[in-house]
Amino acid sequence: MYLLELAGEDDAFARREAAAVATDVQRLAPGLATARGIGARTRGLAYTHRASEYVGRTDPDVASARALLEAAVIERSGTVAVRARDVRGLSAVDTQAAERELGAVLVDRGFAVDLDDPDHELRAVFSTDACALGWLAFESVRDFGDRQPTDRPFFQPGSMDPLLARALANIAGAGPETTILDPMCGTGGGLIEAGLVGADVLGVDAQSKMVRGAAENLGHCLTAARSPEGLPEPGSWHTLRGDATALPLPDDAVDGVVFDAPYGRQSKIANQPLEDLVAGALAEACRVAPRAVVVGDRAWDDAAREAGWRVTDRFERRVHRSLTRHVLVLARADG
Repeated sequence: MYLLELAGEDDAFARREAAAVATDVQRLAPGLATARGIGARTRGLAYTHRASEYVGRTDPDVASARALLEAAVIERSGTVAVRARDVRGLSAVDTQAAERELGAVLVDRGFAVDLDDPDHELRAVFSTDACALGWLAFESVRDFGDRQPTDRPFFQPGSMDPLLARALANIAGAGPETTILDPMCGTGGGLIEAGLVGADVLGVDAQSKMVRGAAENLGHCLTAARSPEGLPEPGSWHTLRGDATALPLPDDAVDGVVFDAPYGRQSKIANQPLEDLVAGALAEACRVAPRAVVVGDRAWDDAAREAGWRVTDRFERRVHRSLTRHVLVLARADG
């Protein structure tokens, strides 16, 4: 079992993203979860900071953490560092005192302390109603600030931030040996994040300007740049001009679909009613993929069900006072 240290404020959303690369993800405490089946793909998660081999759980105070460690079976040796964290300041624990106390236990067990390059790192994470201990196994690659939409060769206002785009790509199933489609790809931000975790990506857009711009951005981020440390080599990418309601793809052509539906009441493409555009795109997505993630300024539940989808999860992501993004996670109703 593994201890997950979650990022952000929406633990349910973070757990859902983690479930894309792990099994049996369960809430432990605010900011914390447990999971099984963890592997290197954890490094590509947006809303999980770290995964550690789980030692145990106790009350959120230093004395209880020390007692838990003293009772634990430790089958490792070498040098060690202890890192304590107070999740969101919820426990008010003295993390330096925790590090000293737990470090002393490990020294008594034969470890030597090395704060710079230890063989092992013990994580002591305190939350409102629990302290959890674990041996660090994986850390996520936190390079999202290097890919801000305004820093790409092609930029348009309203582009999604890389952190959320990565999470959506992961939930859609992005990873090595998968193909992810965005039928309304815009500037390609979602496809960039899917490609950076190893997926082959395909972008479709009705506007030639967006197809060219997305291709420029994908080439810049997936071809010209080196793969971030700890992540697989980026997947291949292709873009083409097309209609999201009539995709030039055979049935079951891709593994997952993710798209950010237009906001407002009317599509700018051919003056098409937005409801018709999204309904058609959802129907086509259901034809070409077994799962999808759809984002919009409203929840498209009814349209998704009519298109043949089952809504497995829904989330609200507040952007600012006048915009909340609604996220639907979809699976084929007959799947």
